[in-house]
Amino acid sequence: MFNRRTFLKCSAAGALGYALRGAGSAPLFEEVPASTSGITWVHDNAMSDSRFLPETLGPGCAFLDYDNDGWVDIYLVNSGPSDFFKPKTPLRNALYKNNRDGTFTDVTEKAGVTGGTFGMGVAVGDYNNDGYPDLFVTSYGRSILYRNNGDGTFADVTAKSGLPLSGWTTSAVWFDYDGDGRLDLFVCSFVDYGTSQHLSCGDNKLGRQYYCIPRVFKPTASFLFHNNGDGTFTEAGRGTDIEKSLGKALGVVATDINNDGRMDLFVANDTVQNFLFVNRGTVNGKTKWEEIALAAEVGYSDNGQARSGMGVDAADFDGDGWQDLFVANVDQEMFSLYRNNGNETFTDVAHKQNVAQATRLLSGWGLKFFDYDNDGAMDLFLSSGHPDDMIEKYSNQVKYKEPLLLFHQEGGKLRNVSAEAGPAFAQVYAARGLAVGDYLNNGRLDVLIGNNGGAPLLLRNTAGQGNHWAGLKLQGVKCNRDAIGARLTWSAGGMKRSRLKNNGGSYLSSHDPREVLGLGTATKLDWLEVRWPAPSTRVERFTGLAIDKYSTLVEGSGS
Repeated sequence: MFNRRTFLKCSAAGALGYALRGAGSAPLFEEVPASTSGITWVHDNAMSDSRFLPETLGPGCAFLDYDNDGWVDIYLVNSGPSDFFKPKTPLRNALYKNNRDGTFTDVTEKAGVTGGTFGMGVAVGDYNNDGYPDLFVTSYGRSILYRNNGDGTFADVTAKSGLPLSGWTTSAVWFDYDGDGRLDLFVCSFVDYGTSQHLSCGDNKLGRQYYCIPRVFKPTASFLFHNNGDGTFTEAGRGTDIEKSLGKALGVVATDINNDGRMDLFVANDTVQNFLFVNRGTVNGKTKWEEIALAAEVGYSDNGQARSGMGVDAADFDGDGWQDLFVANVDQEMFSLYRNNGNETFTDVAHKQNVAQATRLLSGWGLKFFDYDNDGAMDLFLSSGHPDDMIEKYSNQVKYKEPLLLFHQEGGKLRNVSAEAGPAFAQVYAARGLAVGDYLNNGRLDVLIGNNGGAPLLLRNTAGQGNHWAGLKLQGVKCNRDAIGARLTWSAGGMKRSRLKNNGGSYLSSHDPREVLGLGTATKLDWLEVRWPAPSTRVERFTGLAIDKYSTLVEGSGS
């Protein structure tokens, strides 16, 4: 049984473990202070004595190269005016331009992406295939579609695009579900929380109002929008399992769970079952979606209980060629790592992988599978924070601000290396969104975390010294420009590996769209094969690619 004494003992051991490594041992991730980065923006969560639920769910964040200069920039989402919140001073989102020297400059006003709604998250994707990333900002209230003008500015095209969402949207993901070469959009819808539904959950034993558990609110249907190719979108979920499946969606990842070449959706729901929407292709002229979470055994916990799903991700973490799934939950529920059995079913291996025990008292939000030390194996980064800021007043075990966790994959097993990862892992945070991206262009993926009611956390990756890598920017021509859904297979140092270019994942956030292939000690990338997504039928082999730098691979330019 995992209890508070065990948790505190492990935490103390972690802090001591890092201290014993000595001042001469570099951390795996190093916090970059605002005085160094130039990122001075702070999230305002609009916290009030009334404890309105939207106050505790944000913010999201993103790495994106908005000006196409080869260096990823940063976007941060803030709260704003709503039916329960009127800011005393104007609040805005923030776009920070990468200065290519480790610092950033605020260009929000010039770019025209200030927001102005009670923002939640951001999804980045080039929906019009012009080579510049566009932004979809989710909100409690009006969502916003910002089209990138290609000159450093954006235009709010929400109304003319046909995306006038006005409920409570959270995570979103761009992906091409029908293989027509254009990015479509899935948007998570949370609970029915209009003005008339502002329920009071009463007072806790402190005599203060507290945040309602989402269980008391009505579920809603999420949205699927088809890209019409002319700047407009049509709602395409109507009449499908997506519309019929009422949930309380917080996280989503687009991936291919059955290797049929079509992108599926895994959705994390809060207090109701998760959804796994499998793309069955075109039937009678329309894409058929089948919700199979219950049969796939990813809908509930092992004992059949609905949990508070928040952050999600997908990756082939064990290298068997099948996409595995991850979902983070609230404290006492433990997180789940679902190994893909190859037959549209999954097995929860979180206990075997040392993840369940480590997350027993945590509430997880932003997370990501990625190879942080470029040794070729997928690792796992988790960020957490309890949704109730008063939890410590009436719980002896659970904390409001919680530590980060880092797992390193060794021989197919995940090992908790948080105690060795650096001083940032001995601190605690009210973490929400998490994005990964290489803002220094050194081949090491850095981490950006949005903190509720606080400044963001930027962690510079210093791990993997001596390991080599190959950075790839995939550029579709016949397929979608971002090449989401592409399959990569490569060989280096006698090892053959593969990867699917998923999109979405984490929570409210978007990642650097480039791929970094960890080569370990190999000094050469023998070959790389790219299977471009539909409607392309190309399978191309690239040889002679440089290592320890980024290369742009254009569909049709390989052998």
